[in-house]
Amino acid sequence: MNYKLVIFDFDGTLANSFPFFVSNINVLAETYNFKRVEPDDIDTLRGLDARQMISLAGLPAWKIPFVARTFIRLMARSIDQITLFDGVSRLLTQLSANGVQLAIVSSNSKDNVRQVLGPDNAALIRHYECGTALFGKQRKFRKVMAKSGVAPSETLCVGDELRDIEAARLVHSAFGAVSWGFTRPDALQAQPNILFFKTVDDITSAVLGDQFANKPQTV
Repeated sequence: MNYKLVIFDFDGTLANSFPFFVSNINVLAETYNFKRVEPDDIDTLRGLDARQMISLAGLPAWKIPFVARTFIRLMARSIDQITLFDGVSRLLTQLSANGVQLAIVSSNSKDNVRQVLGPDNAALIRHYECGTALFGKQRKFRKVMAKSGVAPSETLCVGDELRDIEAARLVHSAFGAVSWGFTRPDALQAQPNILFFKTVDDITSAVLGDQFANKPQTV
């Protein structure tokens, strides 16, 4: 086993919520008076980090918590539209069965996360740190590691955004970026010293060792 603790992001990593985000972002833009996102903007935005996107949208920092809470409420009303990526249930089951502690650190609500996971998957998650501030993940990573008793060197953080990579670096843990999330794969692969996962099974291989197929590449 290469890692004893895996800390997952949720939206874009375990759950396919990007289509919901795209379909609702302009509802938020109209409500909170920031720049609309046009279809031609989406690919560009997917190559930026969160601070760059916020600046481009003209969204004041003081509005960010309000936008986040409203988005979470919108998702709660349409939670049946959000599904897990294929293979996620298998991934969580296999890691847990091999003694790996699992955690989720997300800006989404715990209720939304658990509903999308379903009761069987939700029961496999040892630590939930939800409702996290947009740029506060490193504090939650430290909290999860302290609760689990696992050192940063034995922890793998898995996410789909550049801010996730930044947070993992601040706590000195390994990071694995998924190719299927919010951020474009090329923007993630440009980051040094991370793992890059092309499939869900690549995560299993990285965590449990070489006896599992599809070992991910390092970028």
